[in-house]
Amino acid sequence: MPPAQSRLMMPFRPVFATFSVFFLVLLLLPACTPQNTAGPQRVDDDAYTTWAVYLGDNTSSHYSTLDQINRDNVQQLDVAWTYHTGDGDANGRTQIQCNPIIIDTVLYATSPKVKVLALHAATGEEIWTFDPFEAGAVQEGPGINRGVVYWEDDDGNDARILMTAGSKLFALDAQTGQPIAGFGTDGAVDLREGLDRDVTGLSVEARTPGIVYKNLLIQGSSVSESPASAPGHIRAFDVRTGEIAWIFHTIPHPGEFGYETWPEDAYERIGGANAWSGLSLDVERGIVFLPTGSAAFDFWGGNRAGENLFANSILALNAETGERIWHYQIVHHDVWDRDLPAAPNLVTVEHDGRRIDAVAQITKSGHVFLLDRETGEPLFPVEERPFPASDLKQEETWPTQPIPTKPPPFARQRFDEADVTDISPEAHAYVLERFRKARSDGQFVPPSTQGTIIYPGFDGGGEWGGAGYDPTTGILYVNSNEMPWILTMVELNPEGASSGSGLYALYCAGCHGANREGNADQTYPALTGLAERLSEDSVAQQIQRGQGFMPAFGFLSDAERDALVAFLFDKEEAGAAQSSDITNRMARAFAGSPYGHTGYNRFFDEEGYPAVKPPWGTLNAINLNTGEFEWTVTLGEYEELSARGIDPTGTENYGGPVVTAGGLLFIGATKDEKFRAFDKETGAVLWETSLPAGGYATPATYQIDGKQYVVIAAGGGKMGTKSGDAYVAFALPD
Repeated sequence: MPPAQSRLMMPFRPVFATFSVFFLVLLLLPACTPQNTAGPQRVDDDAYTTWAVYLGDNTSSHYSTLDQINRDNVQQLDVAWTYHTGDGDANGRTQIQCNPIIIDTVLYATSPKVKVLALHAATGEEIWTFDPFEAGAVQEGPGINRGVVYWEDDDGNDARILMTAGSKLFALDAQTGQPIAGFGTDGAVDLREGLDRDVTGLSVEARTPGIVYKNLLIQGSSVSESPASAPGHIRAFDVRTGEIAWIFHTIPHPGEFGYETWPEDAYERIGGANAWSGLSLDVERGIVFLPTGSAAFDFWGGNRAGENLFANSILALNAETGERIWHYQIVHHDVWDRDLPAAPNLVTVEHDGRRIDAVAQITKSGHVFLLDRETGEPLFPVEERPFPASDLKQEETWPTQPIPTKPPPFARQRFDEADVTDISPEAHAYVLERFRKARSDGQFVPPSTQGTIIYPGFDGGGEWGGAGYDPTTGILYVNSNEMPWILTMVELNPEGASSGSGLYALYCAGCHGANREGNADQTYPALTGLAERLSEDSVAQQIQRGQGFMPAFGFLSDAERDALVAFLFDKEEAGAAQSSDITNRMARAFAGSPYGHTGYNRFFDEEGYPAVKPPWGTLNAINLNTGEFEWTVTLGEYEELSARGIDPTGTENYGGPVVTAGGLLFIGATKDEKFRAFDKETGAVLWETSLPAGGYATPATYQIDGKQYVVIAAGGGKMGTKSGDAYVAFALPD
């Protein structure tokens, strides 16, 4: 075993050597011609040589047949070019989560402040930039954009970049970056319009790009997860005009399939059930696959009794018409924020001697659901297992949840007392005391006022970076987090709900903490001492429009906003809003929830390390033909812990892998701000380098004039790390 592998391989899952030998034999056999006969996987090389679509191609494979950079020479990789966007926030308040696309010799990407960039892909030289906020967009939430979409007509005379910023969807000339006047109004359409419901004052944006089918852009959205939330309906827009071609109601309207899984009026008042994390497309079948998130409010669903279709589901829709072909719900009546976190991988597997086209969906809970692509039927058995009922007022959790029997979970499913961190006696004692005060009983234990440990946490398990798939071997590669979080529900006082403190408890405490203390990594900053750094007017504007990770609260009345600002500036009596009209309207907006919560709180030891025993981040290779693991290794390192004699623990990680025919898997993602190349057959680290900031994005690989490049956004800003503004491309020396 090479030294790098022995250092990073974890002993808790074996390498399936016997299967590897067997599979190698299969690869050496001649291919069988019949479609339903087992044989080696074949790929169309032309389908995987470019990076023209978010995550590599329409199937979200993250795969490339390029092999100029390979196991034998990857150690020679060096920086080919670096481009600085110039609009990062050095204080750690910006990120770049973008997976760039490359069309011919041009790389298209986005900046920390969501400018669109066109760069020469071989040199990083700037061609043009476009600022959507100078063109009328209003930032209403996180400054996050994970990528753009390219479309051209049959003649190649009309080429467009489609991108989203705030609530606007823009169409830009791919050559110049200028908005196309004939698209919507002055080159943009408003995502808040055409949802078949009034969403005035609510946040509707899209952080992940849609996908193009013929002349349609099929687009999901990001909406608030608070009780006052817009619905996450899916729409297809005409690429030329911006007009809506079809809409699919993820919260069904009367007469539509699934309507009976909600209260009768849910379509008028419940939000969420949105496809925020990415789409995949089977072009030949004309089917688009969409993973959806939870219904709002995330942690209490007493006002939405039922299974809640099509929240937390994989949807297979006719890409031309938006009609449902099939669906598979992965969480019933979600009260754990178990959104489906990434675009599904469209895969081809060998089961029972047949080659089957399938859909592989990773989850925050660390599972892989493998479904027949045409029917939605599971290829491995899925069991509906019972879970405890909720003890919160009016809540009716669903009695069972679907759990796949294969593949095994790629994250641990329980956090018990035996799993409390042991990196030091002090850490163990500190965590154990807090652990014993909370509930921790595995997956799907309902939220509670006592405090419930969510493990894996709200960011997975799997996260938005997604999984990579090698179509030549049937192996899925997925990075995973093993971070516990604690969710504590708080009973609200309806009589005080119209005061500034009541408004804060309803709308703000979930992120900024019950005492305005913020969260540990300051993604949600402390709101104490505001008068020392902000004016009341600027805070009122942020509440109205949203900023950073805060969604817009434009639905609040002037009196409500004044009351909230007064409370934040310790002037509650002067700004209290006692109108019964305000109270009634706010109650409707909050959908009658009797609960708030104390925030999204990671469970750390006293030094700020995860409360569970390592590993805290892993990289996993799963054979979808057999449903077994090939290998698991830790992903990331705390150098200061290694210096204390602690084996590499892995770190929290965000951003997915790229897999290549050169035998490599490239991934950034880790809190240690490294970019690594792994041997895809063994999990050994073959190369690593430090980035100027964390690479919390999925890389891309491409070839220009016979030279292969690998590029990654180094935007940092997550997990308390510094922000950056760079795209860094690597290549072999000339």
